[in-house]
Amino acid sequence: MLKNKIYKYLSTEILKNFITILLTFTAIAWTVRAVNFLDLMIEDGYSAAIYFEYSLLNISTIVTRFIPLSFLLSLIISIAKFERQQELLILWSSGLNKIKIVNIFFLISILITLFQIILSLFINPYSLNKSRSLLRETNITQINSILKTNDFSDSFKGVTFYIDKKEKNGDLINIFIKDDNGSINTIVNEVGKNNSSTIIAKRGVTTNNKLILFDGFVQSLNKKKEIQNINFVKTELSLSNFSTRTIKQPKIQETSTYDLVKCYKSKIIENLQNCSYQNKKKEVVENLSRRMGMPLYIPLISIIASFMLIYQKEEKYNYLKKYIIFIFAFIVLLFAEIVLKFTGFSSMNFVLYFATPLFLFVVLYALLIKNMTLENKI
Repeated sequence: MLKNKIYKYLSTEILKNFITILLTFTAIAWTVRAVNFLDLMIEDGYSAAIYFEYSLLNISTIVTRFIPLSFLLSLIISIAKFERQQELLILWSSGLNKIKIVNIFFLISILITLFQIILSLFINPYSLNKSRSLLRETNITQINSILKTNDFSDSFKGVTFYIDKKEKNGDLINIFIKDDNGSINTIVNEVGKNNSSTIIAKRGVTTNNKLILFDGFVQSLNKKKEIQNINFVKTELSLSNFSTRTIKQPKIQETSTYDLVKCYKSKIIENLQNCSYQNKKKEVVENLSRRMGMPLYIPLISIIASFMLIYQKEEKYNYLKKYIIFIFAFIVLLFAEIVLKFTGFSSMNFVLYFATPLFLFVVLYALLIKNMTLENKI
């Protein structure tokens, strides 16, 4: 019963440190990323609600990236704390087996590995795809924030705006619009069928997803290369066809794991033509490796950190061992990130990436048990 309470205490302390460190890293990284997302409002004209929802949907990917490092730090900090407070010495004096403590660390790492796998395989692709759909399905509502005075704005694909002045009430003065791909639909039927059109107006206002222009003219170039001029007192331009330069098509990391696996198999076995990533095999393999292979390095981290439990006769080695072990474990994580970029180059690289943490785990675990067994005989 007493041992169970000790195991529960050790597990609770490690998990508390892990959650605290992970939330701290996530909060800092999310804040930085959220600042970068401000372009959605400033440059692309999306509402504040869309901006915040889009930012929140990206949190899970940030959490996933920091899980291995957070787990490493939590183990190092927890073990160092136990040693500093003489808690480990009391445990060893009471006859508690070090190998059982190592197994506790390993069980915790398995739980965290499963947590990261669930995030990587299911939650992250869904949330990222949801955030991309949010931009794709939402109409631009703040065109006034995009348009700058005395500056040519090309935030929209195929459309260039120039505004001479903005009034406090939101009116736009002296407007120039160059439409090269027919994005603007007007009440003048001829314009919608033209290859290129230029609109100049003295004044304009935006309301209900429309740009209303006053006192101007439309100069259009049709498919026969004929120039047509149409004067107007008032006309309305629909903004529904406006498309910003924000990428709206799902990226590979936003694609479900099932679709990626199916896509990968189609190129290897059936060579299906409906795969969205026919020419991106390396990226597909790299993404699958990150989702399924990176979590395998977490149990390895638990074994590396467990070497802190081995007592050294030289006091200076006991002082330095936490730094040495941390550096070694950090290098392993860095190695995993670097090698990840090469998994798509060949099947051998792909297999080695998955085999490396398993091989190192077996070797280091055997070495750890050997050292602890020798330590008990001394």
